[in-house]
Amino acid sequence: MDPLDRIDEIISMVETARSVPMSRTNFMFDRGEMVAILDELRAELPSDLRRAVALLEERDKIIDAGKREADRIIGEGETEHARLVSVNEITVSAEHEGARIIAEARAEAQRLREEVDDYVDTALANFEQFLTRALGSIERGRDKMHALREIGTFQGEDHERPLPF
Repeated sequence: MDPLDRIDEIISMVETARSVPMSRTNFMFDRGEMVAILDELRAELPSDLRRAVALLEERDKIIDAGKREADRIIGEGETEHARLVSVNEITVSAEHEGARIIAEARAEAQRLREEVDDYVDTALANFEQFLTRALGSIERGRDKMHALREIGTFQGEDHERPLPF
């Protein structure tokens, strides 16, 4: 189950819990059930966080591999360029070929960087959406809790009236 669904389930349990007799703010619920749900939530959250860390590590590996490949291609281009320049008969063509190879290597390196950036941006955007939804759920839960607390404290001393939830 999604961690956000777990949070919504806990909020729902708190909202529908029976009031403790003679109290407006205290409520009752099955402790074992609540602990089990919170344990499941705790088990699910670290896996999402581990996935985010793994995505960042994967991004770094992809970037490093792209840099190594670009450096290798550029190195090969420069080596080839230097070899061709040293031959007198084909100096002009060697300079052109070397420049072409270097330009291709740089273009390929840039393309790889852009692909990696797009991939990482998408992964981070997905994680940002998850965190935004989680924060929204938490904020709604806190707002409801505060609203219930205010309802309980501003109703006067009428202990006979049932609570609104």
